[in-house]
Amino acid sequence: MIEEQVVLVDPQGRELGLQEKMQAHRDGALHLAFSVLLFRETDNGREFLMQQRAQGKYHSGGLWTNTCCSHPRQGESMEQAGIRRLGEEMGISGVSQLEDIATFLYRAELDNQLVEHELDHILVACVSELGIEPNSSEVMGYRWWPQAELEQAVDSAPEQFTAWFPQVLARTLVR
Repeated sequence: MIEEQVVLVDPQGRELGLQEKMQAHRDGALHLAFSVLLFRETDNGREFLMQQRAQGKYHSGGLWTNTCCSHPRQGESMEQAGIRRLGEEMGISGVSQLEDIATFLYRAELDNQLVEHELDHILVACVSELGIEPNSSEVMGYRWWPQAELEQAVDSAPEQFTAWFPQVLARTLVR
């Protein structure tokens, strides 16, 4: 198996090189990432497709987060990477376009002595009919979460969510 690498960047997003993914998370090295958040419009308002990370994930197992997230490969666009990971994590193949709506920098100390230090691009798409077949090694659950309920849950029980998700949601809601 080929070791997975992340693209190291400076705070302005200029590429500095590559590093093995787990080593970058142990070192807290700043690297590129993306968070995909799919939503749909219903008669009762907007709903977001959320996933609960599998317990066996290398960090943040069991926590709720955006539809999927990961790291682009060197030479891969954010949109290509997001569409690839929708398939790999959630078994979703019907999304052909994602909109890159915001970028933010964050650093979070996580479980397993790992650090997320990412320049994270938020990729969104409004969807209607969608086939979802999650990869059980990535995802233990998923749900369509009504916007008002999701905002309330993030405010009242932030420990249920990944370190980056509140920022993803806040930046998605202001657009």
